[in-house]
Amino acid sequence: MHSVPDIDNSEALTERQQAVLDAALRLLVEEGDNLTMTAVARRASCSKETLYKWFGDRDGLLTATVQWQASKVRVTPVDRKGLDLASLTASLERFASDWLRVISSDTSVALNRVAVSHAGSGKDDLGAIVLQNGRFALARRLKPVLEAGRQAGLLDFEEAETAFRTFFGLVGRDVQIRLLLGDRLQLTEAAIGGDAARATQQFLALYGSKTRGVNNRPQGL
Repeated sequence: MHSVPDIDNSEALTERQQAVLDAALRLLVEEGDNLTMTAVARRASCSKETLYKWFGDRDGLLTATVQWQASKVRVTPVDRKGLDLASLTASLERFASDWLRVISSDTSVALNRVAVSHAGSGKDDLGAIVLQNGRFALARRLKPVLEAGRQAGLLDFEEAETAFRTFFGLVGRDVQIRLLLGDRLQLTEAAIGGDAARATQQFLALYGSKTRGVNNRPQGL
């Protein structure tokens, strides 16, 4: 079994490793399924031996690449004891904005297209790698924020997974599937910010605790 750096936190990577993974992402955009250790080594100006030492094998490199891409979706830490509606809203909006930037990037579109094709052909476990280190990893990072919101009396839900899936759906809508199918959807920073704020307000309208007045917040978007 290959071993890769634990990069749920991007600070675990050296700058050199980050550069290698960026090179791998660029190659995925350019060549898709033809990504090889040799090609990555050449593009990143390093030896294959170094790649094998750091990532173990091609699946290990792909896993680290997916983790590196997912690490760009940041979760703002919240103070469980002093959490208020403003800080909870800011944390959710930042997560939503980062996620929209990531999924709309050329690198994520290319990576997900390869993963979908692999899942359908049974070639290797890239689909599982993307799920475990992408969507499922993001859930593990955001659920503590949702739980903190519930403990503070700001949110009201029974299952964190259900609440997370709802928020994820409100943020993503049909954006990812349209991009995967070739729609030249252009998301500007203004559009991303607006969509993130709108999704957060919709989520709070659904899951905000009425006892704390979350649902009475003006819906300006």
